Amino acid sequence: MIVDTGAIRAFLDDRHIALAERVAEFSTRVLAPLPEPADDAAARQQARDLLGKLGAAGWFAPIRDQDWRACCLIREALGATSPLADAVFALQALGVVPMLLTENESVRKRWVEPAIQGHAMASFAMTEPDAGSDVASLGTTAVRAGDAYVLTGTKTLISNAGLADFYTVFATTDPAKRDKGIGCFVVPADTPGLTFVRPLRLSSPHPLGEIAFHDARVPKSCRLDAEGQGFTLGLATLDRLRATVGAAACGMGSRALADALAHAKTRRQFGKPLSDFQLIQQKLARMATDLIAARLLVYRAAWEKDRGAPRVTLEAAMAKAFATEAAQRIVDDAVQMRRIVCTVRYARCASMKERPKSSSSSLRGSSSSENRLDRRRAGSIVLRDSDEEGRSRLRNHDPRTQPAGRHIRIRCRLFGCDAEQSRRR
Repeated sequence: MIVDTGAIRAFLDDRHIALAERVAEFSTRVLAPLPEPADDAAARQQARDLLGKLGAAGWFAPIRDQDWRACCLIREALGATSPLADAVFALQALGVVPMLLTENESVRKRWVEPAIQGHAMASFAMTEPDAGSDVASLGTTAVRAGDAYVLTGTKTLISNAGLADFYTVFATTDPAKRDKGIGCFVVPADTPGLTFVRPLRLSSPHPLGEIAFHDARVPKSCRLDAEGQGFTLGLATLDRLRATVGAAACGMGSRALADALAHAKTRRQFGKPLSDFQLIQQKLARMATDLIAARLLVYRAAWEKDRGAPRVTLEAAMAKAFATEAAQRIVDDAVQMRRIVCTVRYARCASMKERPKSSSSSLRGSSSSENRLDRRRAGSIVLRDSDEEGRSRLRNHDPRTQPAGRHIRIRCRLFGCDAEQSRRR
């Protein structure tokens, strides 16, 4: 899986171009052949194996160096070939970055290098049954007891739960202070009182679960933040890594687009490839546009942070929001493209969701009698709506009313066609 650096070249240094080539080769050679985990147990075993592979290859090093563009390139390649490998990378970053942002040298010496080498698996424990986005309402408590803190509470939806070697945990030291009373602690997995409650199974196998603290005693030296700064530390960590989430989404979107494009070029209907139909071309053009726009937002945010911006909250939030939603649209369109149902006269895109009074798009073939006056415009779109009584109602959409040359440049990039030939079609 090639990571295309052309569109984002303005945001990259030469070392990033070389890294993109190396991680693409690694992903294709090592990760692509791996089978999908059959169940939760297999996913946990594979996640541990992937940790060693990624660490041995040096892919965690940009986390330690806080090179966010490099992290984005790596996550984009991993997201395209192995979402589980991407999850392993993301959790190493989430667990390690809080250590890098503090002055706690003893914790860094204990955990950072083992994590970067792939010898210690990290986890990030913030979410609780009653506290998700509202981090200030955390219910897990950390009560000071001499030279230690005693942690009590439950964390849920925790990736690498029951598998990690250490947990970066957020707990409240003073509930009355809300966000000003939150602390951040590094808790080894073998700490007495820390238990793995149960795995949580999703639609796709993933090492997710619930953990609980039953009077777990954690040394004061394991606290990362200064008093009252745990909330700020957590947000600073997420701020730096939010753009990389968008990069992983771009990787998944690029994989879906590549598969859809290959299918459109090889699948033949009515004597020609699907890629010759105008509606398919338009769909692919929109998918490619979404992907490029998402990548530009992602790498712009990472570039801003790499060049020393104190905060990239806005840029990173925009990048993550747009990229993840764009990836979902691209994947949906790719799936729908493989579910095209053809009749004698129309090739209708099957709807993936049941909607009352919905519109469905159809392709009109070049042999259509209504289109004989201009066969070059074969593939015009007919939108079918339902009226109030449920009867079909047509409203024609003639592509000739659109500005000349619409989507031509994008189509030529996708299909390798000549621009003048595209205009003639």
